[in-house]
Amino acid sequence: MDRLLTRRAPRSSRAVAAQAASFGRTATFMMMFALLLVLATAMAAMAQKAEAPFEPQVGQAGKDVVWVPTPQALVDKMLDMAKATPSDYLIDLGSGDGRTVITAAKRGLTAHGIEYNPKMVEVAVAAAKAAGVSDKATFEKADLFESDFSKAQIITMFLLPWINEKLGPTLLTLKPGTRLVSNTFTMGEWQPDETANVTDDCVNYCKALLWIVPAKAEGTWQLGEAELKLKQSYQMLSGTLGPTEITDARLKGNAISFNVGNVSYTGTLDGKSMTGTVSGGSNATWTATMK
Repeated sequence: MDRLLTRRAPRSSRAVAAQAASFGRTATFMMMFALLLVLATAMAAMAQKAEAPFEPQVGQAGKDVVWVPTPQALVDKMLDMAKATPSDYLIDLGSGDGRTVITAAKRGLTAHGIEYNPKMVEVAVAAAKAAGVSDKATFEKADLFESDFSKAQIITMFLLPWINEKLGPTLLTLKPGTRLVSNTFTMGEWQPDETANVTDDCVNYCKALLWIVPAKAEGTWQLGEAELKLKQSYQMLSGTLGPTEITDARLKGNAISFNVGNVSYTGTLDGKSMTGTVSGGSNATWTATMK
């Protein structure tokens, strides 16, 4: 009997060892399965997050500014001030979510937005499609300082003053009569031709400013028997007609006006010639040619 017990003991030890090994493999498998489950869950969550559409947030950082949308009431006012018509081509600088471009397109204009953030461009393109104006409202990812605005009759913007000032020399080279409209911010020494405030449905950033690109009039002109000498600072003029100083002199695109005493001159500048009418004193027409 003792001999029999002695022979069985090794078999019992092997069974215990085998069972322990089996438990070890099962535990390892369960741990690996749990780890894989955790990883799969995390990857699924990351994929779901990655697939979520981009939504612009007020105050999000951009290249030179943070994004703040122009109130819709002010968008409408800016287009009204610019006297926007379906024959106009509009460019919006820093177009963001595309609301100005889309509003212009709904009015029948062909409009184009320039925006540095590619995700905002995607948002604007989708919004234009949803509004049914993709044929008239287009957007591109581009740098304002490397873009061409020469085809525009209207330019809208909601940029910081220093950006407006930096763009100023480029904007001044545009075709006379081009209308520039800014939300709230000025353009340095270049004073606006018109300002307006929106009080209904607008809480912040409710001021619109309009500039009309002036023609170049500075120089000496022969007006009849007298010399008209003009100095120009943006749209404002000063100078003399003969020995008499002119007053209230300014340009509005190609349109020029000034007074000499009680006589008012209004006219149109076309390159190196001007034609117009005189009122007060004697009503007549006048012409001038640059010398």
